[in-house]
Amino acid sequence: MNYENKVDVNGTKLNVYTEGEGAVTIVFMAGNGVTCPVLEYKPVYRRMSKKYRIAVVEKAGYGFSDGTSEPRTIENLVAADREALRRAGLEPPYVLAAHSYSGFEAVYWANTYPDEVSAVLSMDMGVPALAVEQSKEIGEEKRLAQLDKSYKLLQKIAKDGLFAKLIKSKTENVSGLMTGSELTDEEKQVYRRLFYKNIANREFYEESRLMTENARKAADTGALKCPSCFFISDMKTLSKNLSWRKFGQDFAEKCGGEVHLSDKGHMMYALIPDEMSETFDKFLQANL
Repeated sequence: MNYENKVDVNGTKLNVYTEGEGAVTIVFMAGNGVTCPVLEYKPVYRRMSKKYRIAVVEKAGYGFSDGTSEPRTIENLVAADREALRRAGLEPPYVLAAHSYSGFEAVYWANTYPDEVSAVLSMDMGVPALAVEQSKEIGEEKRLAQLDKSYKLLQKIAKDGLFAKLIKSKTENVSGLMTGSELTDEEKQVYRRLFYKNIANREFYEESRLMTENARKAADTGALKCPSCFFISDMKTLSKNLSWRKFGQDFAEKCGGEVHLSDKGHMMYALIPDEMSETFDKFLQANL
């Protein structure tokens, strides 16, 4: 199956995969360091594409997309997604389905360009206020030092040697897709190849470096004004004093959003895709 459909955005070829038909377009947005979004989120979007048109925008350095030297500010990230979708022939409004880091982008996008976003679906998306508070709690200097340490580890894993094989359950198969049945054998081969090709990409690192700044800009736009539906896990944060779930629930309450709690972890989309897709469908049917 061909997942590549590259469009030119400011001289960078970005991959925009589309599937399904329907009046509503759902845009799946990747968390930081998700090396192949078009395969990562397949368990949910393939179920929803029976009723909706879905799009997976792979940011620069992700999946099949080319790399870029453009600063990874939230303004640039959102601008690239907006342009990529238009170049692929997909006009707004959109429903944004955000995972992890892309939650900042979804909040910024929906509040800055409200006419373009009709709803937000949270696949355990990052809450801007948590990232800001986490930086205050542990200190930005310490956070960046931890990031540099992690990046060096990723560079080692990218070599795909013995060390990578020993910890593959925590790296290439952290979501369980490599041993599950959601991907075909051919797709698993592509997934693994792109994992080691992309895992230490500079784009991931630069986005992480700018996480606090990007989260602050998103937080400054306030709560979501559009309909929103949240799946929230009990993932651990970098600080023992801050609760991922509590921040998620508080933000959802401010947004007037629908909340669903899960104990299936941050990559729940690979474990409960039926529940997620059915819940999102019911929500959209009731709110759009």
